[in-house]
Amino acid sequence: MPTTKELLGMRIREVRRGCNLSQEQLAERVDVDPRYVSRIELGKSSPSLETMEAIANALRVEIRDLFEFGHLKEDARGIEQLEILLQELDEETRRMVIRITRAVTRAVKESV
Repeated sequence: MPTTKELLGMRIREVRRGCNLSQEQLAERVDVDPRYVSRIELGKSSPSLETMEAIANALRVEIRDLFEFGHLKEDARGIEQLEILLQELDEETRRMVIRITRAVTRAVKESV
């Protein structure tokens, strides 16, 4: 399960991408190094309140919007559940499930 710091980083990345901004563009708007934005998004650094405020302003959202990451927790739980299910399968069935998943993923990507 991701930590709160990791979830915050994932959420900032999600909102940034939704605004069609690169890490470099966000860093420029916030007046920080692009590597710092990367570290925040990876959950490796904790931004100060001032930096959080600048990020929210740059992304044109309220600070509280950056903490709306319940859906990201659910995604992480889903991945954990898939891993558990795959571990319960024999090797041949696991390979078949992986092939099917790859095919479905390709089809979804092509339809978008």
